[in-house]
Amino acid sequence: MTKRNYFFDNAKFILMAIVVFGHLLKSYIHESEEIYALYKTIYTFHMPAFILVSGFFAKGFYKKGYLSKITKKLILPYLIFQTIYTVFYYFLYSKSDFKMDLLDPQWAMWFLISLFCWNLMLLVFAKLKPAAGIGIAILAALLIGYADTVSNYLSLSRTFVFFPMYLIGYHLSKEQIKKLFSVKWRITAFIIITVVFSGFYRHPDISDKWLLGSKPYAELGNPDILSMFTRLGVYTVSMIMVFSFLAFVPRGKHFFSRWGAQTLYVYLLHGFFVRIFRESRIHTYFTSTESFFMLAGFALLITILLSSQIIESLAQPIIELKISKFKKLFYIVLKRVKAIKSRSQNHSSSLR
Repeated sequence: MTKRNYFFDNAKFILMAIVVFGHLLKSYIHESEEIYALYKTIYTFHMPAFILVSGFFAKGFYKKGYLSKITKKLILPYLIFQTIYTVFYYFLYSKSDFKMDLLDPQWAMWFLISLFCWNLMLLVFAKLKPAAGIGIAILAALLIGYADTVSNYLSLSRTFVFFPMYLIGYHLSKEQIKKLFSVKWRITAFIIITVVFSGFYRHPDISDKWLLGSKPYAELGNPDILSMFTRLGVYTVSMIMVFSFLAFVPRGKHFFSRWGAQTLYVYLLHGFFVRIFRESRIHTYFTSTESFFMLAGFALLITILLSSQIIESLAQPIIELKISKFKKLFYIVLKRVKAIKSRSQNHSSSLR
């Protein structure tokens, strides 16, 4: 039996909590320069790190049945939740007309369709030498920004923009990751994170849209030669921030390690909480610096809740199209109900 690498479970859980926090934080980015700087700092690494880790675990893509497996794991949940979120937004925002477009990803659904495309792209790029493949992927990402038609539709922009991160993760080895755990690198990583935050704080005019990878250069400003180098600069900062984050991830087994295996559930379901939060009056109570620590706690609570076995069992039929965990939960509940009923009957008999 292969020993489980808890480092990646820990990384995925922490990243998922940061993703939820970042989405909650978006409501306040215009409240202060500190919040906006924190928001942009988070966005330099949270999804790029997720993408890099996903690429690391794609090393078995050549195995028989792998493509059919990821099609079932990614495309079917995408179609299901694309439909669910479309209906959810229709009622939440009281829209006047109902429009369903399965090729225009709703909010966070872009990751599923892009992840599927990245796996397909590996069929070609995995045959190239790492330096050549990554170089071509970066060049394509830099040039695709000049195509005004490549945007959110089919998640094409993000697919090209973030593919280099995925490919770097694919070529990354465990030995290279181990080098991040040195005291020297951790001190350097802390300084880097501090400098990046300070940079965003001192230059609030830097648009967060550059970090999203979803828009062509024309929508980010004047599409000139500098646009390409700006994106290249964003790549550089993101990669450094990704490895800086990974340097602080615990390597051993912890109480939250098992939750790292359920990040897909959290990713698909947390949008309901975030959108309701944004539309409710609850978000108006988070105004002070101290309250944003509470917001981080709220994000952590959502992540833990959606990682729980109960949510996993209830959502499995929709997300994985399986009922094994749901059946297990059903039998556990049924067994406990029978036990309570039996104790109640015995207690009634003893009173007669």
